[in-house]
Amino acid sequence: MPEEVLFKSESDQSRDEIASFLHTVAENLSDGADITLTSGDSSVTMDPPTRPTFEVKAEREGPQDGPYELSVEFELEWDERDGSADNNDEPLQIE
Repeated sequence: MPEEVLFKSESDQSRDEIASFLHTVAENLSDGADITLTSGDSSVTMDPPTRPTFEVKAEREGPQDGPYELSVEFELEWDERDGSADNNDEPLQIE
């Protein structure tokens, strides 16, 4: 099935602003609450299951001769129909 983007937002933010967004997501996950993403007139609310798949990816992208763009991506995934996740049960550590 092709990917359907339900919501997208991209903007320059300070580390403190980004941390605030991530803290809100973490608190909602911890509380079992929905996560609502809003930017302008766009909004989407999602209800992650108890055990979604958590993917963390660090990337370097760019042409062979540089300059490169570095990124860290955090992603929660689950099956929309039944809330199940495909876990590989590899332990993750973030320092």
